[in-house]
Amino acid sequence: MPILHLVVLAMVQGITEFLPISSSGHLILVPVLAGWPDQGLILDVAVHVGTLGAVMAYFWRDMLGLLVGLLKLLRGRVDPYGRMVGLLIIATLPVIGAGFLVNEVMGDSLRSIEVIGWTTLVFGIVLWGTDRVGMTVRRTEHLGVFDALAMGLAQILALVPGTSRSGITMSAARLLGMERSEAARFSMLMSIPTILGAGVLKGYDLYKAGDAQLTVDAMVGALLAFVSALIAIWALMAWLRRATFTPFVLYRIVLGAFLLALAYGFI
Repeated sequence: MPILHLVVLAMVQGITEFLPISSSGHLILVPVLAGWPDQGLILDVAVHVGTLGAVMAYFWRDMLGLLVGLLKLLRGRVDPYGRMVGLLIIATLPVIGAGFLVNEVMGDSLRSIEVIGWTTLVFGIVLWGTDRVGMTVRRTEHLGVFDALAMGLAQILALVPGTSRSGITMSAARLLGMERSEAARFSMLMSIPTILGAGVLKGYDLYKAGDAQLTVDAMVGALLAFVSALIAIWALMAWLRRATFTPFVLYRIVLGAFLLALAYGFI
């Protein structure tokens, strides 16, 4: 793959993965709008794995706490982080089954400008509505089984490109009354098992392919995505401590309208 294509993909993924604007949608759009060949799901997942490293590095204290909590949980003791481990498992289960089904039945059929245009627009409005009506009174430690399940079910919608995994889970969290920064925090922690699972599956596909150049491209893309994602996470968390999701909503509305106009031949 040309280095420019790889760099653009990695930067786009790193910047958009944890912003509520859909990284998968943007990754699909890059080759379409730039006139490049589609990079395929393996490279898409490779740059996602880079962002996985970034979220684990940014939330290293949470990662350490979750590890200790899991070990205590295995010994029959429950602490706050052990409880969070349980909630993350509950939140992840729905997308595992749904992801397998979508991959087997739908494949790449949803990777189109028309689909991304509609999901970008509609779920941008959903993000605005939930942010407007949601109270700001709850933190991560206030979440219960129902809350985790609700966010997990919402995450299924992100299997459709353009929806935004972070956007739809933050929308669900805001509807449940979570503070914006706490909604982003739990959403990002939810991404860890989801991206890790996809990374393992596509990593196995990469191993079976035996393509040395594709392997190098995947490793370079993951590293570049890690750096850009770390910067994007820091910026998002700083923003949400003092502001709303409105700029991201406006961006989604403009982008969605543009893509629909392009898909239906108006431009």
